[in-house]
Amino acid sequence: MQKTLRAPRQQLLQTLLSAARKDRNLTQAELADRLNKPQSFVAKYENGERRIDVIEFVDIAAALEVSTAEILSRIESVGRGS
Repeated sequence: MQKTLRAPRQQLLQTLLSAARKDRNLTQAELADRLNKPQSFVAKYENGERRIDVIEFVDIAAALEVSTAEILSRIESVGRGS
């Protein structure tokens, strides 16, 4: 199992979270405010400079008002070998 920042499923997670933010017309700074984090936190996971852990993922999804299950099902469809 790859745990790199460039693994396809990691990149898909970044893309899905970034798209959800943009779909809600939120800036990185606005999302960061909702998370009580600096804007750089959002920028770094969206740009692939850092991974997020499961608790951060749940918090980000809640701040974006998106379903964690929906995002995970999209990632699962890519497959485990990625």
